[in-house]
Amino acid sequence: MIVTCPNCTKKNRIPAARVDQMAKCGNCARELSATGQPVAVNGSDFQDLVDNSPLPVLVDFWAPWCGPCKMVAPEIDKLAQQLDGKVVVAKLDTEQHPQVAQQEGVQGIPMFAMYEGGKRTSTQTGYMNAEQLARAFELKVK
Repeated sequence: MIVTCPNCTKKNRIPAARVDQMAKCGNCARELSATGQPVAVNGSDFQDLVDNSPLPVLVDFWAPWCGPCKMVAPEIDKLAQQLDGKVVVAKLDTEQHPQVAQQEGVQGIPMFAMYEGGKRTSTQTGYMNAEQLARAFELKVK
């Protein structure tokens, strides 16, 4: 998956199997974390991440035209910060990757799905704030 360096803004690839480890930016050598902020995933990144991540993965299925998706975006950012090091928070644009949305049975957005060990363990649909999402997925936040 691709993580943007907060120092130099260069994009860095972090293998899904190592999302629980710190990485270094290939440009400026600053330490990078794949957690603590939502990461955008495409179709192949999605499958690699849910199949190989040593951490649970919470995916936000969204679309740019969706009002509730826009409203929940800051809540997803907040939740990712609160779950730093415990859960990978990913975002998948269903407009750009409709085949993944269809494969995952997305019928309404925003839809949130939790994956552990390559399997979906739970799903929620509709707007929720960070606290409600944490409760819905039984996540312990900082």
